[in-house]
Amino acid sequence: MQYAAPETATQAARLLAESSGTAKVLAGGTDILVQMKFGAGAPDLLVDIKRIAGMSDITPEDGGYRVGAAVSGAELGEHKGMCALWPGVVEAFELIGSTQVQGRCTLAGNLCNASPAADSVPAMVAAKAVARIVGPDGERDCPVQEIPISPGKTSLGKGEFVASIYFPARPDNASDAYLRFIPRTEMDIAVCAAGVSLTLDADGTCIDAQVSLGAVAATVLLVQDAADALIGSKLDDAALDALGVACSAACNPIDDKRGTIEFRRDVTAVLAKRAAKTAQSRAQIRAGENA
Repeated sequence: MQYAAPETATQAARLLAESSGTAKVLAGGTDILVQMKFGAGAPDLLVDIKRIAGMSDITPEDGGYRVGAAVSGAELGEHKGMCALWPGVVEAFELIGSTQVQGRCTLAGNLCNASPAADSVPAMVAAKAVARIVGPDGERDCPVQEIPISPGKTSLGKGEFVASIYFPARPDNASDAYLRFIPRTEMDIAVCAAGVSLTLDADGTCIDAQVSLGAVAATVLLVQDAADALIGSKLDDAALDALGVACSAACNPIDDKRGTIEFRRDVTAVLAKRAAKTAQSRAQIRAGENA
């Protein structure tokens, strides 16, 4: 195995593109190094992107934030701006692994590992996050939702890698939340999960919403019917019930020892309803703080 630590994104893309064998990107390493240790095989080329300028930075941009591909969970959790603007994204990311893992794991790595049960991805999808991809032909932006295409596979072409993820600005009366179900109290992967982002108007009516589901299909689901159930309501019981029905209907889960299909559908509805109420409460608090 060859190891390279380029100092520019262009160099990294060129190395990845010119590799004749298997080439992998190293950011935090909490997925790839574990996979190597447990028999998945070492790549022919490992490209460490941590020396590239900006990869470890959280940068304000157009009222939102650009998070570099090597920013760790611990660093994101300590960033006051991201915690205030996108608390659901931060709490989803902080659910990954142990304290030690949090010191290394990255949003970009969690995304590109392409696990249906990745905790940060449903929250990023609900946030309408956009990944900046660098490749042999330069840069391009791509919605986070379009990167995982099946378990373990992404839409990235040869030589391409995620350099950063952008989280957009949002009004003061908006917030988000993420919830998952796991069999244990911590350090487990989601059996089912839900992320909700919403915006309220001055009288508390929901005027915009995104609802995403994790671990209940081959990729994260963005459920428009669930969002439509919230829009135009003040998240009363009828709206929340309609949200739950839409989420259950959208699920296409597997049936295994960690949970049956029926269980996953039922619990997903409960999680989505609770996440919606949490996002609503946060939006109301944030609006009051900025009034």
